[in-house]
Amino acid sequence: MSPAAVISRAVIYTHGSPAESAPGLAAARAGAERVGCELFADEEELGKHGDAAAGIRPLAELEGDPDLCLALGGDGTILKGLRRFADTPVPVFGINYGTVGFLAAAEAEALERGITAAFAADFETIELPALEPALEGGSRPALNDVSFTRRPHHRVAELSYRLGGREVGHVRCDGLVAATPVGSTGYNLANGGPILAWGVEGFVVSFIAPHTLTSRPLVVAPDDVLHVHNVGEIDSVDIAVDGVLAGELEPGSMIEIRFRDRVGKLAQLEGETFYGRIREKFGRLTQ
Repeated sequence: MSPAAVISRAVIYTHGSPAESAPGLAAARAGAERVGCELFADEEELGKHGDAAAGIRPLAELEGDPDLCLALGGDGTILKGLRRFADTPVPVFGINYGTVGFLAAAEAEALERGITAAFAADFETIELPALEPALEGGSRPALNDVSFTRRPHHRVAELSYRLGGREVGHVRCDGLVAATPVGSTGYNLANGGPILAWGVEGFVVSFIAPHTLTSRPLVVAPDDVLHVHNVGEIDSVDIAVDGVLAGELEPGSMIEIRFRDRVGKLAQLEGETFYGRIREKFGRLTQ
């Protein structure tokens, strides 16, 4: 966005622990007041912060889309904002109050710089793809990943997946993950899957703890439709969208997952790159 753009209405999401993001919320309120921006938050956020949220209007009072979503938390909080404003022009600007904060535009240590940039629209945006599983009750976008995991104390799962109508993988395992490029640095990476740079069109499929020596992650072309099949005969497996439980895949059942481009808009400061984030974020974890 251009520095000349006007941010007059913004929606806020914060870290699950109110104490963690309290300084950020206070700075956001002050920054919004300086530029005449109205702040909105849903009932959960308002209740979570109590008096500290004074002056922030209920989200139900917002008509139309805001100019900005400000996420004060880790990647989970930022993903919440991206899902909420999927398929809209609303950019999500994250300030990291989490552990990694790979999606964040700014760190909590640079709070004032981040708040100033956010409300001045002094940032760039990148468009992110999503995966859409055909869930009961309708599909929902997964900006990070769709995971299938066996339930605690249940049998090892037996899962297979198909692409282009052909079975590609079929193993006993703890689960399976289909991840976007953004999500490839999460659960998929822990499975030994490849990191996909932002801008790559496609997604990756990897098994969780496969009981075989031959299973390998696979990068999938964007137009190929993925079908995941619970081959087991007894136990269901849980389906999660961006880490949030979204349903179950019953024994013998199959679900379809499609790739869709340009679903979310993520804000980043000028000059920041995907490769710089890789070095900064994952280098930090080894220190």
